[in-house]
Amino acid sequence: MKLTPLQWLAVAAVIVVVAVAASPTADTPPATAEAAADKAEDDDDDDDGGGGVFPFKALQLYNTVAGYLEYIFDIVIAPITGGVSNKKQSPSRVSYKKFQIIRVLPSDEDEVLDIEAMSEEPGVQVWMPIRLNKTADLVLPPSVARDVKRFLTQREINFIVLSSDLERSISKQNPKSPSITQKSELKATKGHVMTWNRYHRYQDILDYLMYLSENYPHLVELLPIGKTVEGRPLKVVKISSGQTRENVVKPAIWIDAGIHAREWISPAVALFILRQLVENKSYRTLISELDWYILPMINADGYEYSHTVDRLWRKSRTAAIKSGRTLWDMSYGCEGVDLNRNWDWHWAGVGASQDPCSDTFAGSHAFSEPETRAVSDFILDHRDRIQVYLTLHSYSQMWLVPWSHTKKLADDYDDMMYLARQATEAIQKVHGSIYQLGTTPSLLYTTSGSSDDWAKGKAGIKYSYTIELPDKGMYGFLLPAEKIVTTGKEIFTGIKSIAKSILKINSMKEKTKLKG
Repeated sequence: MKLTPLQWLAVAAVIVVVAVAASPTADTPPATAEAAADKAEDDDDDDDGGGGVFPFKALQLYNTVAGYLEYIFDIVIAPITGGVSNKKQSPSRVSYKKFQIIRVLPSDEDEVLDIEAMSEEPGVQVWMPIRLNKTADLVLPPSVARDVKRFLTQREINFIVLSSDLERSISKQNPKSPSITQKSELKATKGHVMTWNRYHRYQDILDYLMYLSENYPHLVELLPIGKTVEGRPLKVVKISSGQTRENVVKPAIWIDAGIHAREWISPAVALFILRQLVENKSYRTLISELDWYILPMINADGYEYSHTVDRLWRKSRTAAIKSGRTLWDMSYGCEGVDLNRNWDWHWAGVGASQDPCSDTFAGSHAFSEPETRAVSDFILDHRDRIQVYLTLHSYSQMWLVPWSHTKKLADDYDDMMYLARQATEAIQKVHGSIYQLGTTPSLLYTTSGSSDDWAKGKAGIKYSYTIELPDKGMYGFLLPAEKIVTTGKEIFTGIKSIAKSILKINSMKEKTKLKG
């Protein structure tokens, strides 16, 4: 067999790495990453506090060697044998056994910097941003959990443990899927298998949309707008009575959800809103005077992946992009794009990453993804009618107004806040839930390329909002399915408030026009 120069270089690199790993000065790597984690915990038990805070060289060396070996398999052995590595073949389910969720509260800038440095450790995830005098939620893998907590204790930084085993928390979120017999009974009784006591897979969602269109043809129309990277259909549900007055453009409200895969509560609430508008006759007025465009799932690929492989997956499933940062970078790259950083409004600016391995990767260019292109094209085609843009996210219980990319307030900030304040007050009356109200930079962080900013800045939709659904961190992205109905009721109440405000504003404009 004759190897190419690149293949010889790769072989040589692996030999060097293995030689270093076997040298007396290096830590002997364990047989598996799990064994490395166990060894790190054992070392912690014997630690007298005199070592470094994060002693993970052995684990990192092991991961490096394993990565190079896998690379060699794919570029040298696989072309000859016709085989592929397990990584390429079928990804195994990600386990979060013994992962912990902690909540930290930095009280000064030094503590913020300490926590930010700590968050760079391998496997650590930041669920809520690290800000002065604000709580931040972090996920810690077992290999670093003890050292992180020791580090925080040594620095006298306040923290609490929200979950000591994330995998156990994940297993409790969603009830067991009904059996084939139970599904058949549901379909025979109701015509569909959709319930609001569990989080459903994407095919169940599509089936429910079809059920609505077939059983309420006078109200519901399904509008295919494109497909995801993996070929799943994207369908907007148009809800309309069809009634309109002569020479009057009927206003419309847009609602989307599921732009981030792991935020399961958002598509569930969008579907709850759909049910209320279509199947509950009490809300016929909202349909006769307004049209509704609802896309319950933007990131269908990522959503399915979060069900089958990685519960905490956030991005889309775009094929891996090699970063190629150095000559020696032989990594496979990382899949996916953050679809809420991919919009053509201050794209790839603050709060967005150009690293494909980052959870906030903005993509190769604005609207590089078929999902965001499809949605933006539809909205632009209907922007003369859409007067409200609502996008559902989680978590933190916030009602956010543009701008997200700058701390500067929009010229009509007061107008947006007035409607949003009425909505959050209406929400509070349902179950007492309090939603914080303000801009993204004031309540969370500054970010660019987001859908709500684009809807306002490019599509010209005056009332553009991001709604961060419950909770405030007790469950985070793992809000139990039993919370779907209560969350849906309060959010629908807030959206009804917005709808009534729009109708009132339009009525006042019409009266003013007639007087003129």
